[in-house]
Amino acid sequence: MESYLNQNFDVKAKHSSEEALEKWRNLCGVVKNPKRRFRFTANLSKRYEAAAMRRTNQEKLRIAVLVSKAAFQFISGVAPSEYTVAEEVKAAGFDICADELGSIVESHDVKKLKFHGGVDGLACKLKASPTEGLSTTNASHLSQRQDLFGINKFAESELKSFWLFVWEALQDMTLMILGVCAFVSLIVGIATEGWPKGSHDGLGIVASILLVVFVTATSDYRQSLQFRDLDKEKKKITVQVTRNGFRQKMSIYELLPGDVVHLGIGDQVPADGLFLSGFSVVIDESSLTGESEPVMVNAENPFLLSGTKVQDGSCKMMVTTVGMRTQWGKLMATLTEGGDDETPLQVKLNGVATIIGKIGLFFAVVTFAVLVQGMFMRKLSMKTHWIWSGDEALELLEYFAIAVTIVVVAVPEGLPLAVTLSLAFAMKKMMNDKALVRHLAACETMGSATTICSDKTGTLTTNHMTVVKSCICMSVQDVANNGGSWRSEIPESAVKLLVQSIFNNTGGEVVVNKLGKTEILGSPTETAILELGLSLGGKFQEERKSCKVVKVEPFNSTKKRMGVVIELPEGGGRLRAHTKGASEIVLAACDKVVNSSGEVVPLDEESVNYLNVKINEFANEALRTLCLAYMDLENGFSPDEAIPASGFTCVGIVGIKDPVRPGVKESVELCRRAGITVRMVTGDNINTAKAIARECGILTDDGIAIEGPVFREKSQEELLELIPKIQVMARSSPMDKHTLVKQLRTTFDEVVAVTGDGTNDAPALHEADIGLAMGIAGTEVAKESADVIILDDNFSTIVTVAKWGRSVYINIQKFVQFQLTVNVVALIVNFSSACLTGDAPLTAVQLLWVNMIMDTLGALALATEPPNNELMKRLPVGRRGNFITNAMWRNILGQSVYQFIVIWFLQAKGKSVFGLDGPDSTLMLNTLIFNCFVFCQVFNEISSREMEERDVFKGILDNYVFVVVIGATVFFQIIIIEFLGTFASTTPLTLVQWIFSIFIGFLGMPIAAGLKTIPV
Repeated sequence: MESYLNQNFDVKAKHSSEEALEKWRNLCGVVKNPKRRFRFTANLSKRYEAAAMRRTNQEKLRIAVLVSKAAFQFISGVAPSEYTVAEEVKAAGFDICADELGSIVESHDVKKLKFHGGVDGLACKLKASPTEGLSTTNASHLSQRQDLFGINKFAESELKSFWLFVWEALQDMTLMILGVCAFVSLIVGIATEGWPKGSHDGLGIVASILLVVFVTATSDYRQSLQFRDLDKEKKKITVQVTRNGFRQKMSIYELLPGDVVHLGIGDQVPADGLFLSGFSVVIDESSLTGESEPVMVNAENPFLLSGTKVQDGSCKMMVTTVGMRTQWGKLMATLTEGGDDETPLQVKLNGVATIIGKIGLFFAVVTFAVLVQGMFMRKLSMKTHWIWSGDEALELLEYFAIAVTIVVVAVPEGLPLAVTLSLAFAMKKMMNDKALVRHLAACETMGSATTICSDKTGTLTTNHMTVVKSCICMSVQDVANNGGSWRSEIPESAVKLLVQSIFNNTGGEVVVNKLGKTEILGSPTETAILELGLSLGGKFQEERKSCKVVKVEPFNSTKKRMGVVIELPEGGGRLRAHTKGASEIVLAACDKVVNSSGEVVPLDEESVNYLNVKINEFANEALRTLCLAYMDLENGFSPDEAIPASGFTCVGIVGIKDPVRPGVKESVELCRRAGITVRMVTGDNINTAKAIARECGILTDDGIAIEGPVFREKSQEELLELIPKIQVMARSSPMDKHTLVKQLRTTFDEVVAVTGDGTNDAPALHEADIGLAMGIAGTEVAKESADVIILDDNFSTIVTVAKWGRSVYINIQKFVQFQLTVNVVALIVNFSSACLTGDAPLTAVQLLWVNMIMDTLGALALATEPPNNELMKRLPVGRRGNFITNAMWRNILGQSVYQFIVIWFLQAKGKSVFGLDGPDSTLMLNTLIFNCFVFCQVFNEISSREMEERDVFKGILDNYVFVVVIGATVFFQIIIIEFLGTFASTTPLTLVQWIFSIFIGFLGMPIAAGLKTIPV
């Protein structure tokens, strides 16, 4: 079976081809209810629509760019087009409507933009300020703006009502056939036996069908609500916005035309807008147009489209168009309907359901044929084959109902849906544990992970950074412990240089918030450096206003430094370049240094060695080191040129403390015991990385720490020997991380989880089996490439995700083991009995009840088992593990044989053992068989909680769902036997028979425990 499934029902956890997704759908032959079976699978037709829409967008933008280029050439000679403001827009106090605004950006219409007075003119017409942003003090103006220009939300599919799930559950082909049988049974029964006696069989089937339908619909409806809640969480995106003169964090769904948004590397453009100011802005429009070529955005080409990504640079933009008025809004509506790819387990279990469904259909046809043949033989022997009574017609109908019900029980429709149920349950619980799962398959795959490649900053460390040591002007200062006395050790000229460098060469900002307090915005590293600048007595706003910024080169992980060119305030057009970044890289670009007297002197070998020693000292204390340097540009500078790469003067080195998170060491040790290798991949100095890795327990005596540039130079043969030993990779580039992940996945067949927070991590996150993005420090690009978002950026949460992943995988295995046992026994009992005795001991109503126990209720009980710490003491399944293991087959076959022997014994000897005689003896025996069969399933369900361990009661009370399901099953079984005999073809049992039934069921537990001792 496993090889058949791997050949035909095998899809990847990520990036499956459309052919693979189509293939397994076509192989699903026996499907009782396609609506339900394929509810949580991708809608391929909607995906084709989205792809077509992207192509249209690409063509539109290509034409728009060509038109705008032509417009640039002829703009002076063209008369401006007429535009009349609608009365309702004028009445609201605006001078431009939403359609006109939308057409300017979407069509890249330079002519219209110029006609409306450029970006400043549009801001004026929108009653907004390019510096202060929107004013929202007047609530009525705000609601008018929303009414006229719309809100920044996309159209979503409506939540299905409960009754729609009921309707979908009724689409089950076998239930429909049984419904027809019940209807015919009612008519024939009432016609022959009168009301109410003749209606019992038919009403029993109808009641069973309705019970199955309502229980199924309730389970499915709850699932849909859980997915809806998770979808809402996925869409929580915040941006930095200037509104009412203050910079603040705001949800993208609150944005309105006129808002001023601050964008940086890795951000997603939240709405259509126009560039206000910024440097080196490169936009990736592939998500909207499919075009991989990045686009430069500046004052000449100021158009920014919603849904595109900032690949490089930073800028301020003014929002012009929001929500469904943007092309991204329309594309998102279609993409959402496309749905998530189905998970490998869903597909595999669809395969299992298909195989067993075909077997079940064969047995059902044969059972029906045998029962009918027995009936015909009996009538032939009595010479009454031409005469048919109502009772015989009902008997024939009952045979057909039994055959159909065998299909109901035999086709495990619930298998693929149990995966979804378990995943929905796990995703909801993981959300509470600070992990947001973006793709269903990640839950499963994480359970098989064998390697975690983790970032250092913010994941293993707290990401709360402070400068604790510095080496400025060739002398070391203990910044953390000396109060403010260390400032007096630095010459005044050097302090001015430092303040100028810190406040101009930064991606952060010092602002005054609504409460009038000073607030530092930016990454933790920038915040630490800006705090140093403030402690030196610098004033951020004054410093920024005194210098004119000529060019900015933002930090990127390839160069490992950032730079700025400013025009000095003294006048005369003097230019100065400042740079900061990885200490050894910036120091290598310096040929001069500021000495302890504040003078600039050549950087000789002795000074270089001294500074390198200090860098290593800081790094060995687990400090992150940065070097700050400057250069006076005597020969002029053009903004089109790159900032020089050498010739700088070193001002100083700072050591930043970023403490290790509490609990990380224990989590790393837990991973090691669970067979998961943890590797640290960081851009930091190798000594800092090694110190932190030792503190976390990642770097062991037999492990290797390597630098990215060294790793890059290795041959494939050397990598084969090296990679298994690598525990730390420092000074790594994004491509180093990608190479490591690819090698681990392809060459070493590992299941790799990767953490990332920056834009440059996107390739590695995409390549990995499970991409884990950071929720706090992560960019939108990283989050979009990831499968799971770690909301608290904590490594311990990653271990929790692995634990939940294993729990999902094992829970589904437990459910499959339980359901296949019921399938096998129900099939064999009814088939063999029909063949040998010409009668089926389990009626249609009884089989429907058994189907509900094993399908919906069984899935609820077993697929929602919470994880326990024992899960992390097992080795991971890895990439090649069989889903239905030998241990599962052992348990299934052992239980099936036991249950079959018991039922067969009762059929053969039951009447004599219990002294049953008289007209109701067969009904009494069949009731006893049905009761024993159900209690066998109840106790087998408890045994299925553990596939290898014998103690199945451990932690049973922690799962209240399991206890409730078992309790409800027993309660309703008593009701069915004792009070619903007329409908369910049962009769009340004696106390001895009840005790016997429970004992027979319970006996399955020591047998199951005994089976677990058999090695496989």
